Amino acid sequence: MTVAKEPSALNFECETGNYHTFCPISCVAWLYQKIEDSFFLVIGTKTCGYFLQNAMGVMIFAEPRYAMAELEEGDISAQLNDYEELKRLCEQIKRDRNPSVIVWIGTCTTEIIKTDLEGLAPKLEADLGIPIVVARANGLDYAFTQGEDTVLAAMANRCPEKAPVSETEKGERNAIQKLMNFGKKKEDITQDESEYVDHPPLVLFGSLPDPVVTQLTLELKKQGVKVSGWLPAKRFTELPVLEEGYYVAGVNPFLSRTATTLMRRRKCKLIGAPFPIGPDGTRAWVEKICSVFGITPKGLDEREAQIWAGVEDYVKLIRGKSVFLMGDNLLEISMARFLIRCGMTVHEIGIPYMDKRYQAAELALLEKTCQEMGSPLPTIVEKPDNYNQVQRIYELKPDLVITGMAHANPLEARGINTKWSVEFTFAQIHGFGNVRDVLELVTRPLRRNNNLKDLGWDKLVREEAQV
Repeated sequence: MTVAKEPSALNFECETGNYHTFCPISCVAWLYQKIEDSFFLVIGTKTCGYFLQNAMGVMIFAEPRYAMAELEEGDISAQLNDYEELKRLCEQIKRDRNPSVIVWIGTCTTEIIKTDLEGLAPKLEADLGIPIVVARANGLDYAFTQGEDTVLAAMANRCPEKAPVSETEKGERNAIQKLMNFGKKKEDITQDESEYVDHPPLVLFGSLPDPVVTQLTLELKKQGVKVSGWLPAKRFTELPVLEEGYYVAGVNPFLSRTATTLMRRRKCKLIGAPFPIGPDGTRAWVEKICSVFGITPKGLDEREAQIWAGVEDYVKLIRGKSVFLMGDNLLEISMARFLIRCGMTVHEIGIPYMDKRYQAAELALLEKTCQEMGSPLPTIVEKPDNYNQVQRIYELKPDLVITGMAHANPLEARGINTKWSVEFTFAQIHGFGNVRDVLELVTRPLRRNNNLKDLGWDKLVREEAQV
């Protein structure tokens, strides 16, 4: 009788299944709020409009800083002048909202009918006097989060090439320092500056809420690392300077196109670090940045231990349980690594798209975490076939399935605990300070079922599901 051995290295498979994720134009939902002086114009059909209306609620009627340019039969038949129509819309946007930048989001339809958005934008930009950034965030991408990747890659090309000379320009450009210095005296600011180590400029990329931006910037400041800017910034006019030789580091696993643009077009040096999700990931992210700049990190052991001790009440709920990730938002590798560190067993990691170069450090940390925790190495399935995945879920019977919204209710009806993966996209999950929020989301279905059992309602729920 032969005993099956646990794999000694991560096992990658590809099932070439369909991409069961949202359309990437949903990135507008968080980017228009992050870049406060922007306006997003999505150019597509009524279907795109219906999707945005459902994805973002009725706010589309409240005139926020995004809109739909709906293509009609006349446009698709090329009977109308694209330039004149877009000029009319952008003139109205300028008159009504006066943004610092207009971002055109191209959809599948503009790809199919070959609308030359990149050719039209420079001419219209010159006529209107407003920067127009073109991003092809269409359904041909693998995951909905890659819409942000496309937009940030386009914006990377608009970052200034030279550092400002005057003090006024410096103040306008380094938005994060301006935020951190708010309300401080000049002597305090000078004292803060003296705490930094002399190192090459560092720019971080990835759209995060302002509180999380401040948290991560302060974590690096504790180690003497100064963040020169973030892409994107709160305002388009405050985009960071990107000179050749600047260092860049990402905070999200789905930004491989942006990383490539920063390296190839802007000649920046990418710091390949794990992503700051969970105490373990945040520590590894800070350590890698410090190592590149020759800095010995201080106090990270105590910081990580303190965070783990503070969330023990959540961790004990999932320790020893199993989880299955179906694949939706490209956060799966980071989430799996964090959950293994919490003591869970990960059966399988489904992921719509796997860039092994950009996620190399995260994959290495996943493997190391499995070894340290004595957990079997999970199989990573790229472009998973959801039918096959569901069969494996029935066979493995995991305690929790993290899945896209399409499969949550059918799995729940069969008595399987689920959590929407999209919730991790919109929640604050980065850094040491947001670990409790991540675990609140992960443990919610388990806590809910425990409460149902205590009340004796679990049998009634199962009977109704069977009916």
